Amino acid sequence: MSREPQENLIEKLVSLCKRRGFIYPGSEIYGGLAGTWDYGPLGIELKNNIRDVWWRFFVRSRCDMYGIDSAILMNPKVWEASGHVGGFSDPMVECKKCKRRFRTDQLPEMSDLKSEKRSDLCPECGGKLGEARQFNMMFKTHVGPVEDATSSSYLRPETAQGMFVNFKNIIDSFHPKLPFGIAQIGKAFRNEIAPRDFLFRAREFEIMEFEYFVRKEEWERHFDYWQSEMMRWIDTIGIARKNVHEVKVPEGELAHYSKRTTDLYFDFPFGQKELYGLAYRTDFDLKNHSIISRQKLEYSEDGGEPITPHVIEPTFGLDRTVLAVLTSAYTEDEMGGEKRVFLKLKPSIAPVKAAVFPLLKNKPELVKKANEVFDLLRAEIDGVAFDDNGNIGKRYRRQDEIGTPFCITIDFDSLKQNDVTVRARDTGKQERVTITELTDYIEKRLSL
Repeated sequence: MSREPQENLIEKLVSLCKRRGFIYPGSEIYGGLAGTWDYGPLGIELKNNIRDVWWRFFVRSRCDMYGIDSAILMNPKVWEASGHVGGFSDPMVECKKCKRRFRTDQLPEMSDLKSEKRSDLCPECGGKLGEARQFNMMFKTHVGPVEDATSSSYLRPETAQGMFVNFKNIIDSFHPKLPFGIAQIGKAFRNEIAPRDFLFRAREFEIMEFEYFVRKEEWERHFDYWQSEMMRWIDTIGIARKNVHEVKVPEGELAHYSKRTTDLYFDFPFGQKELYGLAYRTDFDLKNHSIISRQKLEYSEDGGEPITPHVIEPTFGLDRTVLAVLTSAYTEDEMGGEKRVFLKLKPSIAPVKAAVFPLLKNKPELVKKANEVFDLLRAEIDGVAFDDNGNIGKRYRRQDEIGTPFCITIDFDSLKQNDVTVRARDTGKQERVTITELTDYIEKRLSL
C-alpha cells in the first residue's frame, strides 16, 4: 500500500471529487467564480457527517456547552467593537501591466538575491508591481431599500462575534456556572485577494468553533485541556496525526485580541498550512462589546462580585477539515492483481456506509431480495446505497473510490440460506452474515 506523491495528490483529489460527486467548482457552467465551491451529493454527506460528529463531540456530549446559530448579518457596530472594521486587512499589491492583485505574503521571494525581500515583479506576467496597500477583506453590503452610509452592513468574516453578542442572552436564559462555552457552526465570508489551493482558501467557508468562558486565573489550565481535546478530535475523524503539527504563534505575530495562540498545522499536498487554531482571547471581546453597546456583559455567581470572564477559543475550519480528511484517506494499492484507488475514511463519517448489490441485475429474484435487504438496512442506518450498475468488480472499485466501508452482495446462496456476503473495503476480506444479524454487524463496525 502506498500514498500518492504530494505533488500529484491535489490534482487527483480534485478530479476524484468532481467525478464522484463530492465537490464541484462553483458556477461552473458560467466559467466559475474564483474561491467558490459546491458540495455534491457525496460531498455534502461527508461534510454533514463531520459536522455532526463535531457537534456531538464538543457540544451534545457535554453539560457545559450551549449551542446557538447566530445571524450572518449583524449590526455594523459589532465589527467596530471587534476590531474588524479598522484592522481586518491584508497588504495587497497590483501589477501595473496585467492588473492582477496579490497578497504580499504570497509573492515568491527573490531567487537571485540573498534577501528576505519579496519580488517586485508580477509572478504572472513579469510586469512591475505597485506599492503595497491595505485591503479590508470583509464583504460589504446594504440592508434595506436605500443604499447609503446608514444602511451599510457586512457579511460576517467569522462566527465568534455571534457568540459574544449572545453572552448576556445565555446568562439570562440558562444561568450557567463558570466555566461554560457557547458553540456554533456557520458560514463566514472573506473577500480573499487570491483564493487558492482547492478548499483551503475560499471566499465562502464554514467554521465550527466555541468560546469557552473561564476565570482569568484559570485560563492556562483550560487552554491546555482544549489543546489535548483538539488532538483527540483529530483522531476521531481520521486525520493523520503524524501530519499534524502544533505551532505556537510568536508574540509579535499574535492577533490583536490574543495573548496566546497555538495553531495546528497539517501537511496538505501544497505545503504545511494552518488547519485549526486555539487562542486565549482574554476579556478583549466582552469588554469591547460592553463599551460600544453600553450593556454589562458580566458574570456573577450567587450574588458575588461581577467579573468579566476570559475566553479560550478553539476554531475548526469545516472545509479545511474535509480537505484534511480526504488527504489523509486517499490511498492507492493493488488488490487481485489490479491497481485501485480508495478513500480509507473512518466508517462513522463515510458518505455511504454500506452498498447493497444483487449479484446479477437481470435476475429478478436476486434484485427482489437485494431490495429487501436494502430497505431493512436503510430503516436503521443512514447512508445505505443500492448499486447494480456494471459487474461486481466494477461496483467494488467504485464504492472503494468513494470510501464505502462495506459492500453487501446478494447471490443465489442468499435465496437458500437467508445470508449475504459482506466485503470490507480496506482488506477485501469477505464474510457470510445472516440477514437477521446484518444490521447489528454493520452498526458495531461503524463506531470503530
